[in-house]
Amino acid sequence: MLDVRRLQILRAVVTSGSVTAAATNLGYTPSAISQQVAVLEKEAGMTLLERVGRGVQPTVAGRLLTEHAAIISRQLAEAETALADLRAGRTGRLTIRYFATAGATLMAPALAQLRTQHPGVRIDLRMTDPDDPLPEVAQGRADLAIAVAPHGRHHDGVRLVHLLDDPYRAALPKGHRLAAKRLLDLTDLAEEPWVRSERPGPCLDAVLDGCAAAGFSPNFVVESEDYPTAQGFVAAGLGLSLIPDMGLVNRHPAVVIRKVRNPEPVRAIHAAVRETSRGQPALDTLLTALQDAARQ
Repeated sequence: MLDVRRLQILRAVVTSGSVTAAATNLGYTPSAISQQVAVLEKEAGMTLLERVGRGVQPTVAGRLLTEHAAIISRQLAEAETALADLRAGRTGRLTIRYFATAGATLMAPALAQLRTQHPGVRIDLRMTDPDDPLPEVAQGRADLAIAVAPHGRHHDGVRLVHLLDDPYRAALPKGHRLAAKRLLDLTDLAEEPWVRSERPGPCLDAVLDGCAAAGFSPNFVVESEDYPTAQGFVAAGLGLSLIPDMGLVNRHPAVVIRKVRNPEPVRAIHAAVRETSRGQPALDTLLTALQDAARQ
């Protein structure tokens, strides 16, 4: 296999016209330059230089390798520039996963900030299920994901950065007997028919755990997997529901929203980041922007 460093030495000899001149330019002795060229000729299996007067000139093989050495040198310079741009966050690509209710509230303002500071970074943004995108991050298919996970959860190869706790609110049909109260105890809802607003997973677990802490299990009479549909069932008087605050951006006009307590169920929303991706300027900027959006 040809040695790249020796190819560059050959190029220096050819472009300068002599071993002595190349040695001066490179800071070597002429004998060291001659030894390196001799080793390269052995690697190539062909003579690369021939003496002409007091200087040297390349053979056909020497000229061929000199041309390729120039290409390699140019490509290395381009690689170093590209790497410096990537290291500085001027270029690159971020693969991001988020779930629907985190889109407008968290992801949109965070991406706007990222675009301002790193306009050359390409974004692969896709919506995913909030239940468990952590394996996708751990396996390198995503650099960052917005995930719902209990406090204290750990996943190998993934750092969880807490963004906010999203509290659940009670959604009641207008005219319901509990609608007159401004604040509800969770036990107030124990005997009511329920509309399930979540699919099985960590979001629904937050509701079930809260109800268990209050001493009951909800009686789900209708199952729904999205918040607008759940509000529609509530508005029709089929039951009440618990919906997270971030899921109440578009409220049904026939639904009343009330805070609950003792306990107040919350879903903990985190940014999941691959440990090996830490230190990337663009990723760090996005993470900071998500924290800013969460505080607002």
